[in-house]
Amino acid sequence: MIQYKPIFKNGVLGWIALAPTLAVLVLFLYYPAIQSVVLSFYRSNLFLGTRSFIGLDNYRNLFSGPFSPAFYQVSVQTVIFAFLVVFPGLAVSVTLAMVANRKVSGARIYRLLLIWPFALSPAVAGTIFLFMFNPEVGAVNQVLHALFGIKPRWLDDPALAYLLVVLAAIWKNIGYNIVFYLAALQNVPGELIEAAQIDGAGSVRRFFRITLPMLSPTTFFLVFTNISYSFFSAFGLIDVLTSGGPVGPPPLDSAGITSIFIYKIYNDGFGGSSNIGFAAAQGVLLMLIVASVAVVQFRTTGDKVHYGGI
Repeated sequence: MIQYKPIFKNGVLGWIALAPTLAVLVLFLYYPAIQSVVLSFYRSNLFLGTRSFIGLDNYRNLFSGPFSPAFYQVSVQTVIFAFLVVFPGLAVSVTLAMVANRKVSGARIYRLLLIWPFALSPAVAGTIFLFMFNPEVGAVNQVLHALFGIKPRWLDDPALAYLLVVLAAIWKNIGYNIVFYLAALQNVPGELIEAAQIDGAGSVRRFFRITLPMLSPTTFFLVFTNISYSFFSAFGLIDVLTSGGPVGPPPLDSAGITSIFIYKIYNDGFGGSSNIGFAAAQGVLLMLIVASVAVVQFRTTGDKVHYGGI
């Protein structure tokens, strides 16, 4: 049995080393989370400076009353958005990583070009897509008009606007996924691939029977990080591209078609009504949803992850 010697013989030194990290977590994670829970029991207006205790009314208003249709619509839109960003995004990422992992001339340049979108801020990525998909002068519509004689109104049509936001979110995060998949692919034992190739296994079968299982720890990690990204980090893209709109036909007319949880929380807390308490209640619910997704993922797929072999 391997015995590990402690780095810090005195426990006080360990706590001193952890102090900066703990301070950041308390100030920027735990304290705001506790404040959100407290604010969710109040009717609070940031600009007027008013606050009154209303108990669970903010939570009741999410599920019944005049505000519930918008909440239900945004909930469905958020789930669909997360699904479309996570799974197609990971599928495209692992495919591109497989191609970029090949030993070809200029491979480093190709990898750099695949990864660089992740270095952009969401606002910059949104601006790029805003120019590319401009109905009149955008490069995409220029190509579509030359080939098919059409110029879609990407930002005015609800379905196209939703698709555009999904594509922008996938493109923005694809470099992040590729970095991890490239690192994982370089750790796949080459002798396993060669043995399968000698046995007559084709490239598709080698991928699904050898490579993909060996990538399962990375995929397991990326599924959760991409879910978190779709819930939280797509705010800048949506704000620049669509500002949460446009409004769809009934029954999708209670909120903007591209509004997701994080964007609705911002609008309710800092928009026209400025109801911080109502926004805080939605924030608490969002935290619970993300935590529940993490628990379900670990309990249902954790045992399917292969570490160090298949």
